[in-house]
Amino acid sequence: MASTPKFLQGVFPFSGEGLSKPALIDPALVYTVPPGTTAQPLYFRGGNSTDELVVVSLWRDGAPMRHFPMGARSGVNIPLRVVEDVDPDSRLELVVAAPAGTAGEIVVDFGLMEV
Repeated sequence: MASTPKFLQGVFPFSGEGLSKPALIDPALVYTVPPGTTAQPLYFRGGNSTDELVVVSLWRDGAPMRHFPMGARSGVNIPLRVVEDVDPDSRLELVVAAPAGTAGEIVVDFGLMEV
């Protein structure tokens, strides 16, 4: 069976409402697994333009699946060593949490494979 890479990428403005209050970064960072396929998240790369710690989280069907903390004016490259199958029709979203009042831009490069 052939596999197809998919990428959620871009630079997005955001504002923080608190580390315990994540919010969708952008509708472009929502992916629904097509019927008849499964998806496997493979890596996350990100960058944070602010002077604060921010956390990007991968949510599956409204619940956190993985967290990617990024330090102030820093970036991360995280290959996912534990790869899980995500079932058809599951909704994946990338959300961000930051201290209240924090505003900046976040760079996102998230890769997954449709199988």
